[in-house]
Amino acid sequence: MAVNRFVLNGISYHGYGAINEIPGIIKSRGLTKAFVASDPDLVKFGVTAKITDLLEKNGIAYELYSDIKPNPTIENVQHGVDAYKASGADFMITIGGGSSMDTGKGIGIIVNNPEFYDVRSLEGVAPTKKRTVFTIAVPTTGGTGAESTINYVITDVEKKRKFVCVDPNDIPDIAVVDPDMMSSMPKGLTASTGMDALTHAIEGYTTAAAWELSDVLDLEAIKLIAKNLRKAVANEPEGREGMALAQYVTAMAYSNVGLGIAHSMAHTLGAVYDTPHGVACAMMLPIVMEFNQETTGTKFKDIAEAFGVDTEGMTPDEYRKAAIDEVRKLSVDVGIPTKLEALKEEDLPFLCESAAADACAPGNPRHATLEDFEEMFRKLM
Repeated sequence: MAVNRFVLNGISYHGYGAINEIPGIIKSRGLTKAFVASDPDLVKFGVTAKITDLLEKNGIAYELYSDIKPNPTIENVQHGVDAYKASGADFMITIGGGSSMDTGKGIGIIVNNPEFYDVRSLEGVAPTKKRTVFTIAVPTTGGTGAESTINYVITDVEKKRKFVCVDPNDIPDIAVVDPDMMSSMPKGLTASTGMDALTHAIEGYTTAAAWELSDVLDLEAIKLIAKNLRKAVANEPEGREGMALAQYVTAMAYSNVGLGIAHSMAHTLGAVYDTPHGVACAMMLPIVMEFNQETTGTKFKDIAEAFGVDTEGMTPDEYRKAAIDEVRKLSVDVGIPTKLEALKEEDLPFLCESAAADACAPGNPRHATLEDFEEMFRKLM
């Protein structure tokens, strides 16, 4: 048997009210000033204030950094590094979805590994020597699970591409997963981030590197998402709590075993058209499942059953179709489009080459040629 490495947060807190643990965490470690990285919308709508008010009430100094885009760029990270150094902060709190977390990971890594200030040199398996600055990660979306992963994604605007950085040194020290931080997410964002979590779970479950420990986590996440995403979109507290847990659980797995081409294709759609990541994943997932289905053994049977399908007596073709149908139905039910209007014929060669070169592509259970990528992208037209 091969040796499998598994990297996890040191500590995580879960459940309604979990954010109230933060002041005690900070004081017990003798930390003095927080660099709070959060995106402008969260600041505007008072979500970030749920944390900064706690800091103020407990006499903890902080500096707010909100130069963060939905698809964070090299410049966002570099500006953040400069701001962190100028702030006098000795730790970081990241508040948000993947954008804030990914920006924060890049900032924290470069502050302690300044030779990577260009950001591009962190692509792939990043050869950093030192851990990121001490980080408390507080997710506000039920999707990316970035608070429990060793990956982050940065957009290279100049080259119109996204690149993935993989680095055990970037995992936040502490994750605080409080469903209350997700309660003000609008329906569309709840749906798209939830479908991102489902893509993580299904790709992680079927990826080439999947093994028993990751399978247990991913299968449980699929069950949680099938049961809770519609409720979360309806802003029911039980649904929010279920999705908060699901996205964390699957992130623990995919962070360690990787993903597949639904993510490769979503990354390139995000880089070229600025398509929200979760929407791109949701559109690609059933298309990629169809492409992969014959290379996944009985795993689609497990996926169908996780959605509540009775597979007794079904042939492999039938249970594979049932799994894909359930994913497609959930996506439509929560309002995800099935077509991408922005997609242009002349962009197809670049999209296919970018997807094939993406860091997530090698994990796919079936090798995809450029022709395969083109055929799948065309299904969005």
